[in-house]
Amino acid sequence: MTDSSDSSNPKRPNIVLILADDLGFADLGVTGSEIRTPNLDGLAQDGVLMTAMYNCARCCPTRASLLTGLYPHSAGVGHMGANLGTPAYQGFLRNDSATIAEHLRATGYRTLMSGKWHVGGDFMAREVDSWRVGDVDHPTPRQRGFDRFYGIVDGVTHFFSPHYMLEDDDRVDVFPDDFYFTDAITDKAIGMVEKSVADAQPFFLYLAHTAPHWPLHAPPEDIARYEGVYRDGWDATRTARHEQMNAMVLFQNNWDISPRDSDVHPWRDEQNRDWEARKMATYAAMVDRMDQSIGRFVDALKRLNQFDNTLILFLSDNGGCAEFMAEDGWAKFFPDTTNDGHKIQMGNRPDIMPGDALTYQSYDKPWANLSNAPFRLFKHYVHEGGISTPLIAHWPDGIKPQSPAHTPAHVVDILPTILAAADGQYLSELGEHEIQPCQGESFLPLLQGEVWQRQQPIFFEHEGNCAIRDGQFKLVKQFGSDWELYDMAVDRTELNNLAGSNAPLEASLLRQYDGWAAETGVMDWNLALPRLLKAWQMETAEG
Repeated sequence: MTDSSDSSNPKRPNIVLILADDLGFADLGVTGSEIRTPNLDGLAQDGVLMTAMYNCARCCPTRASLLTGLYPHSAGVGHMGANLGTPAYQGFLRNDSATIAEHLRATGYRTLMSGKWHVGGDFMAREVDSWRVGDVDHPTPRQRGFDRFYGIVDGVTHFFSPHYMLEDDDRVDVFPDDFYFTDAITDKAIGMVEKSVADAQPFFLYLAHTAPHWPLHAPPEDIARYEGVYRDGWDATRTARHEQMNAMVLFQNNWDISPRDSDVHPWRDEQNRDWEARKMATYAAMVDRMDQSIGRFVDALKRLNQFDNTLILFLSDNGGCAEFMAEDGWAKFFPDTTNDGHKIQMGNRPDIMPGDALTYQSYDKPWANLSNAPFRLFKHYVHEGGISTPLIAHWPDGIKPQSPAHTPAHVVDILPTILAAADGQYLSELGEHEIQPCQGESFLPLLQGEVWQRQQPIFFEHEGNCAIRDGQFKLVKQFGSDWELYDMAVDRTELNNLAGSNAPLEASLLRQYDGWAAETGVMDWNLALPRLLKAWQMETAEG
């Protein structure tokens, strides 16, 4: 391991990586939404908006890839946190990978994290006293290169009453009456940055929000801003967002919007309209509040005279989430009382309006279909609705404002881009472990206005949902279905399946995908699923 960087060089930028959780492509003002996101919109307008950034379709895999510059299977998180018995599916970051924090700390950066970790193994949220936080298969951020950490180690939390939080290595279990997680992690991040600036040390901050992931929780004043906004329902709002995208000339082509998902009924047939509108209003409020907190963070950078020399990157970990919060489903895995003992009404119950601390609901498939406009499908899937995120990049000293960039890139490219901006080196070994070669490609030239395109295809696999994008063509399939072929240049909404029209192209793409899958340890989901169910049963029994 070598260190050729001068840690006293004041020209090295600070790096801030902001990750939203379950935010759909169309949920920002800058991508056509009615949700108010002026702070993120401003960063995009004064920086670069990338319209074809891809994630890994799910929380854990995206975070593993984002942090390591490796595809999720190579990083050890081929599925989620459960250990399925192979290095590609161990459920936590492998020792032959290194995080952005580990790379940058070796070159003199202060490394900071506030928010959601979720790459440290599996945890049963109802059994917090049995968690093995910090052991060999449950590493914390502090064990993977971060000097400071505040937040949650698992995948989800109650926004008003978190069930398990850490500050550095200690559990946090006292919360003020006005606690709201989105605000709290931003406040802690600002404090960390202030200390780094006072110490004259460049910093890397990973600000990993849990908004707008369920449960639907938001301060009442934020929900009130969206009262009545969704009374016309998901069909009208989805159409309006698509029309706004076209008016903004957001994409290189005005693609047709994908049809309403086949599992979603028309708004005119909805029987609980007030409740449904309130769910989306609460979701919008969560996005709004996250944007407000990012605005406060930006103001702090300006106050500290760090804004111009800070590279800010913002994106989402997957598309909008169609998961239904059933009382006997997801909800049963989470505490049903607040920290002060009040009973939480768990699950999507139309007789209870969502939003406050005594509810635990999700916004469900119809609204996720809106969030992912104009694309098909949702989180979990590798059609465009599950893997597409806008990426916003802002750095006044390093990049100039430009029109939206449509060149495809992937979260695996984030780490090499950050290292290029920081003039850092990719470690070849760490802690006596040889580190795998980086699988991403720096897109810093694109941010700086140069012509850039990936040299290698982009690969996807999650729960047997598979895809490869090579240039303008994408081969994709849902688990258990046939492969589909699309020309992304003219049909990114995946409406015209070209499968069967170009056998040599399909064979070439499939051959490349199969080679990647074999190299990275992708497991046949028919074999992986029984292992997952067994792991869950063992976790439940131990809990």
